[in-house]
Amino acid sequence: ILLPTVSDEPRTDFAGLTDYFDAFLQKKPQGVIVEGQITRGDNWCMDAGIYDFTMGVDGSVVRARYSFVYVYEGGEWKIQHHHSSVMPEGVDVLVTKDITENQVRNLFYLWNDALATEDPETVAGRYSKQGVLLPTVSDVPRTDKEGLVDYFTGFCKKQPQGKILESNVIIGTNWCQDAGIYEFTMGADGSKVKARYSFIYVHEDGAWKISHHHSSMMPEGTLPQAITKEEVRAQFGRWNDALATLDSRNVADRYSKNAVLLPTVSDTPRTDDALIKDYFDAFLLKKPQGEIVESNVIVGTNWAQDAGIYDFTMGSDGSKVRARYSFIYVFEDGEWKISHHHSSVMPEGILGQPIAKDEVRSLFNLWNDALATEDPETVAGRYSKQGVLLPTVSDTPRTDDALIKDY
Repeated sequence: ILLPTVSDEPRTDFAGLTDYFDAFLQKKPQGVIVEGQITRGDNWCMDAGIYDFTMGVDGSVVRARYSFVYVYEGGEWKIQHHHSSVMPEGVDVLVTKDITENQVRNLFYLWNDALATEDPETVAGRYSKQGVLLPTVSDVPRTDKEGLVDYFTGFCKKQPQGKILESNVIIGTNWCQDAGIYEFTMGADGSKVKARYSFIYVHEDGAWKISHHHSSMMPEGTLPQAITKEEVRAQFGRWNDALATLDSRNVADRYSKNAVLLPTVSDTPRTDDALIKDYFDAFLLKKPQGEIVESNVIVGTNWAQDAGIYDFTMGSDGSKVRARYSFIYVFEDGEWKISHHHSSVMPEGILGQPIAKDEVRSLFNLWNDALATEDPETVAGRYSKQGVLLPTVSDTPRTDDALIKDY
């Protein structure tokens, strides 16, 4: 029976023994007994103590406790029982893998160089077999290679390159820690992100690997994306230019991923891309073009607000509409996007369609001409959608198209 150092599985037959040593011998191990205690019996003996192994593949040294029970079988002494276990108080200082503080800090740049390849597999290869990543921009802990590759598939698209701003190193026995603050520049858009980090490295398979990596946003805010008040006002121009394309896709793309639109001429809040696009499918039929009449801008950390009054001219009929607006912009995916857009008619009325007194009087003639057609549909067509008729020769108020036509 073999109870091995680096496997939980007892090896109780020849196949199990062979399987274990198929893997172990790849390390080219050679051992030396450091301390041994021998007991002898009738046709059996025991040797128990401590041994060191030097691994020929990388020169690493491992210390462990051992017990061998030998029996005399087939004319020679054979191992009947072999139990090997790691030292319960940790690896002995004699077999420590040395590393300096500067070398610990430089381990970050091995990881950073892996990021520069933009290859998720290469980055994931910097983590130990049981490495854990708590990433900056994902709520999901990454506890295996598949999870690591998945995270870095997205992150590498931003072409990140980091530098350490502040570092604090602790060195232990075959492990070390580097914790502090780093800053990333995203090559895809030039944006910068500052974050806190902690790396715990372990010596595994002849190399220092990341066993634990925790990265989190600065609790007092990230580096702000600079924007002036004039640049905030210019964001309206980008949205207005999108309107001019008469393509609802272009307009919807001006909104952020979690944007909300409370539109001027619809009761339905638009809370996702499909609903926002649906609104502009209809609104763009009017060929609107806007102009800011009054603007009030506030600039925050990675957000900005522009609130005021705008006028729209509808290219389809020349009509004008004045409304109140509020835009809240956020910096997302390297550009400013609309996170919240609320537009409402002026509570004291919208801009009127100009009309002279004579033109008002002539409206009677349009109605009178409709009467001359002797067509109820034509006459009813002169009334608005919510028109009310209190007729001369009927006691019944006519409050919809069907009733007006009936009269």
